[in-house]
Amino acid sequence: MWVKLCCLLLYFLALFVLARVFEAVAWYESGFLATQLVDPVALSFRKLRTILECRGLGHSGLPEKKDVRELVEKSGDLMEGELYSALKEEEASESVSSTNFSGEMHFYELVEDTKDGIWLVQVVANDRSPLVGKVHWEKMVKKVSRFGIRTGTFNCSSDPRYCRRRGWLKSTLIMSVPQTSTSKGKVMLKEYSGRKIEVEHIFKWITAHAASRIKTIYNSEHLREEWNKSDQYRVKIYLFANLDQPPAFFSALSVKFTGRVEFIFVNVENWDNKSYMAEIGIYRTPSYILRTPEGIYRYGNNTGEFISLRAMDSFLRSLQPEVNDLFVLSLVLVNLMAWMDLFITQGATIKRFVVLISTLGTYNSLLIISWLPVLGFLQLPYLDSFYEYSLKLFRYSNTTTLASWVRADWMFYSSHPALFLSTYLGHGLLIDYFEKKRRRNNNTDEVNANNLEWLSSLWDWYTSYLFHPIASFQHFPFDSDWDEDPDLFLERLAFPDLWLHPLIPTDYIKNLPMWRFKCLGVHSDEEMLETFQDSESDSDSENKEVFSSEKEVSEDDELNTFHRRREGEPRCGAETCSCANKYCHHEPYERKARSYGSYSTAGDMEPDWSAWPSEMLHCTECVVCLENFANGCLLVGLPCGHVFHQNCIVMWLAGGRHCCPVCRWASYKKKQPYTHPQPLSSDSPS
Repeated sequence: MWVKLCCLLLYFLALFVLARVFEAVAWYESGFLATQLVDPVALSFRKLRTILECRGLGHSGLPEKKDVRELVEKSGDLMEGELYSALKEEEASESVSSTNFSGEMHFYELVEDTKDGIWLVQVVANDRSPLVGKVHWEKMVKKVSRFGIRTGTFNCSSDPRYCRRRGWLKSTLIMSVPQTSTSKGKVMLKEYSGRKIEVEHIFKWITAHAASRIKTIYNSEHLREEWNKSDQYRVKIYLFANLDQPPAFFSALSVKFTGRVEFIFVNVENWDNKSYMAEIGIYRTPSYILRTPEGIYRYGNNTGEFISLRAMDSFLRSLQPEVNDLFVLSLVLVNLMAWMDLFITQGATIKRFVVLISTLGTYNSLLIISWLPVLGFLQLPYLDSFYEYSLKLFRYSNTTTLASWVRADWMFYSSHPALFLSTYLGHGLLIDYFEKKRRRNNNTDEVNANNLEWLSSLWDWYTSYLFHPIASFQHFPFDSDWDEDPDLFLERLAFPDLWLHPLIPTDYIKNLPMWRFKCLGVHSDEEMLETFQDSESDSDSENKEVFSSEKEVSEDDELNTFHRRREGEPRCGAETCSCANKYCHHEPYERKARSYGSYSTAGDMEPDWSAWPSEMLHCTECVVCLENFANGCLLVGLPCGHVFHQNCIVMWLAGGRHCCPVCRWASYKKKQPYTHPQPLSSDSPS
C-alpha cells in the first residue's frame, strides 16, 4: 500500500511539473501567461459575446461593440486563461443530454426532491405541441447547462392524472428553484408566462428568478449594517459591481452553495458616497470579495481564479467543502492508487488483472467501511468545534498560492481527460519497467511466467484451499499435492473427517530458533584435531580424560566424524558425544537430567546453557530419535520451548505433524515464554 501511495504522490508531482512546463511553452510561443489580463478593446465582437455568454450576462439589446465591451469590463477583469477556456467551450460541439421524465415519481425524485440545483422542465400537454421547438430547445439546453442548470421534458401522455392535478393543461415551461436560503429547504415551481418564445427572453426569465435569491445592497448604510452583522454564515462572498443584476454564474453558485456560503450583490451604480467602501478596503469595481472569520480575500488575484462558474465553484468547494466532496475526493484517490497494482504486479497479464480486481474491491470496501464511523461521529453535537476548526484549516490552506496552482492544474487536466489518462498510463509503464528490472536483478521467476502457467498455479491454489480449511493467506499460490498423488482426492472423499485437517504452509520452519549444542570445557573441532596430533601439549585434567576416551577410536573414524560435522550433520551418534555421554549415561540419577527444565551437575562437564535461547527448556536428548545431543550438532527449538535435532524436527514438521512431539502444542503458534527457576544456593555446583 505504501509503495502505491508513493507512486501516486510521484505522479501528482509529475503532473504539477508538467503543467509548469506547458505554461512556459505557452509563454514562449504566444508571449503571455494564463494569469495575464486581456484588454477587451483588442478583442473581436464574437469573442466579447462569448465571454458574456460564459459569465451569464444578456447582450441581445447591445448591437454595438462598445456596449458589449463595457458590459464585459463591468462584470470583472478578463484573463487569458478565461478567454482560452471560453473559446474552447464554444468550439466544442458535444451535445448535452436532457432528461425525459416517465411519470410523477420520476419527476418528484429528480426535481422536487433535489434542493441544491435549478431545473428547467418543458411540459408537453396531451395532444399539444411543445412550447419551445426542437431547435430552440437544444440551444436552450446548451446555454443553461453552462451554469449547472439541468433540463428535462415531461410528456403528460405518460401521466395525465398528475398533469391535471398540477393544472398543466397546456404546454409550458417550469423552473424549480430552492425557496429558502437553508440547505435542503423547500423547492418552488415557477411557470413561464412570457409571450416571446425565444432563447434570450427565456434565459432572462431564468436569471431574474435565480438572482432574486441573492441579497442585494443598494446604499452604503445598508452595506455598513450587513458588513458588521454576525449571523449563521461563516463565509460570505460580495460582488461589488455596476450592474442591474448579478451574472448568471454568480446566481447559480448561490443555489449550489445554499446553507454554506452567503452570496451578496452590492449594486454601486447610483452611489454618490463610496467612503465606506474605502474604509473596508474596496477601492475599485468590479470586485469579488470573500469575507471569512480569518479576514478578507480578493478573488481573482491568484492563478486560475477566473470570473466563471467552474473556477469559482472549485475555489468555494476547497474553502467550504461538504462531506460528499471529501468522500468523492477520497474515492478518486483510492482508486487511482489501486490501479497502480496493474503496473506494480509482475508476471502474466491475467494475473495483473486478477490482482487489480482484488485490490479495487478491497480498497473500496475498506474506504466505505472507514467512512461509516466518520459519518456517525460528525452527527454528534459535541464535535461542532472540531468541525469548525477543520473548516478553518481548509480556509487557511486553500487561500495560499500553492493551492491556487493546484486548483488551476485540476481544471486544466479535467478539461483535457485524454492528457490526464495518457500521463497516468505513461507513469504506470515507467513503474512497470523499473519494477521488472528490479525483479530480474533479484532472479525472480514470476516475471517470465505466462498466462497458462499462472492459471495452472492459481487452480492448484484454489483446489488446495477448497479441500482444506484456510489456515494462512500469506503465500499465494503454492505447490499442490494433487498432481503428485491423484488418489489423495478419492481418499478425501472416502474419509470426510480428513477434510477438517488444515493445510499449514511450512515456511514458518525457517524462522524457528536454531543454534549449536556446546559443552563447557570442550574445544572446537579444529582444536580437537590439534590435540590428537600433538599428545604432548598441556591440557586440563578434565580434557585429558575426555580425549583419552576418544583416542580409542581409529583415525579413520575420527576423520569421518570431523567431516560429517563440517558438512553440517544435524546430529551425532552417541559414541561421539564427548559431554552428553558422560553427562547422561552413568547413573539413574543422571538420566533424570535429560528431563525438560532440570539438569544435574554430577558429571565433570555440563552443557553450555548460555548459548541456548532464554525461552528454551534445558535438555540433553532428542525425543524424536532418542539420541543424546553431541557437541557441535544443530538444535532447533519450538515455540513451546522443547528442543530437538534440526534434521529430526524438520522431518517431523514437513510430514504434516505441525505440533510438538512432546506436548502437542502447535508449532506455528506463539506461547508464553518459559522462565527458568533460579537455583538455590544449596543447589549450586560444588
